[in-house]
Amino acid sequence: MMKLRCIAVDDEPLALDIIEDYVSKVPFLELVKRTENAIEALQLVQAGGIDLVFLDIQMPELTGIQFLKIANGKSNYILTTAYSQYALESYDLNVSDYLLKPIAFDRFYKAVEKVHNQQQKNQEQAPPAPVAVAPVVAAAPAAHPVQDFIFVKTEHKIQKIQLDDILYIEGLKDYISIYTKAERVITLQNMKKMEETLPSSQFIRVHKSYIISLDKIESIERSRITIFGKVIPIGDTYRDEFFKRIDNKNI
Repeated sequence: MMKLRCIAVDDEPLALDIIEDYVSKVPFLELVKRTENAIEALQLVQAGGIDLVFLDIQMPELTGIQFLKIANGKSNYILTTAYSQYALESYDLNVSDYLLKPIAFDRFYKAVEKVHNQQQKNQEQAPPAPVAVAPVVAAAPAAHPVQDFIFVKTEHKIQKIQLDDILYIEGLKDYISIYTKAERVITLQNMKKMEETLPSSQFIRVHKSYIISLDKIESIERSRITIFGKVIPIGDTYRDEFFKRIDNKNI
């Protein structure tokens, strides 16, 4: 049976508990992630591989309607909300269904079954793959698309930042500053969360207050890194791992 990979997005933990419980009862659903962070969810959707999103409308960082507009048609959506006034606008954005809280399981099942049936129909109608002329060889497992950008919430907007543009990131208590050659972007976030979000193949934490882009390093002198004229210290806690990564690139 084809399974739908799902995420649940809601700023109320109890609402997420209900969705997680309902998903566990449906054989063709697989909950990949539950989160109260709409921006984190948007990054997952943009990276690909998510078939269905259970999306609340009233959220502090990013409303469900804003989420749908930014996602621009990626994935299928079932809106979950206590407010009926957004139904018309949401259907203009091609959502699969609109569930009013409190959500009964039978109504939930009807909504997800509709998405599942449509996905199966699309799969059956897809043109067959061309017959290979060359000898068949074992294929490597399919990988999820590489994420090459992040979304961050600034004071007035949600800003998209290309990972290749990032020079380094500086922690400032509950805020971080993301530095590119063109600008400095300040966002309410912590270093641990940012470190988990960024691909480890491209970024490394070198100090409690700094994460750097490896390919932007200009020079290393003792316990100091220079990137675009900025001197960044290497903390004792991070020294061994950093130099191990650097040694692998030495010639």
